[in-house]
Amino acid sequence: MIEDLIKKNRSCRRFYQNHSINIEMLNQLVNLARLSASAANLQPLRYILSCDASTNSEIFSCLTWAAYLKDWAGPVEGERPSAYIIILGDTELTKDFWCDHGIAAQSILLGAREKGLAGCMIGLINKEKLRKILSIESKYRIMLVLAIGKPKEEAAIEKLGADGDIKYWRDENQIHHIPKRGLQDIIIKSYTR
Repeated sequence: MIEDLIKKNRSCRRFYQNHSINIEMLNQLVNLARLSASAANLQPLRYILSCDASTNSEIFSCLTWAAYLKDWAGPVEGERPSAYIIILGDTELTKDFWCDHGIAAQSILLGAREKGLAGCMIGLINKEKLRKILSIESKYRIMLVLAIGKPKEEAAIEKLGADGDIKYWRDENQIHHIPKRGLQDIIIKSYTR
C-alpha cells in the first residue's frame, strides 16, 4: 500500500556506501519523475546522475547534512551515498518551477524505497561550488540534490510531544526519530454533507 511506502520513505542519512548502484537504476528512478505531474506540463526539470565514487566525493563536499543534529557533520566515509541525482530547472523554459522539483523528488524517493534503497532530499547546497565541479550551465537552476543508497539506519515516526518540538533526533542506538503532528492538528476545517 502507498501508506506503508510513504511511512518507510524517511530521509536517510547513513548508507552502505559499498553497495553499488548502477546508472540503469538511476535512469529508472528519474523515469518515475518524468512520468509525474508537472505544472502546465512544462516538464522543465533536468537531471545529473552520478554513481561514480570520485564524482560522488566531490558532490558530497558541497552538501550540508541534518541541520538539527548539531553534533553530527554528516555521514562518515563508508556510510555515504552510493549515488546522487541532482535536480535542475531549465530557466529557458520557465523561471517558476512551482513544486515540480518536490513532486519529482518524492516520486524518485518512493521508487527507491520500493527497490530497497533509500534517499535524502538535500537543499542546503553550496550551489556555486557544485556548479563549478560539475560544469553546470548557468541556464540551469540547482534545485535539489538527492542522495541515494542502501539504508544503514532506521527511522521511527513519533507523535509530536506536548512541547511542540518538531526537531528530529537520534537515540543511543542511532535510530532516527521524526516527530509528526497529528491529523487533527493539521486539518483546520472539514465540510461534509
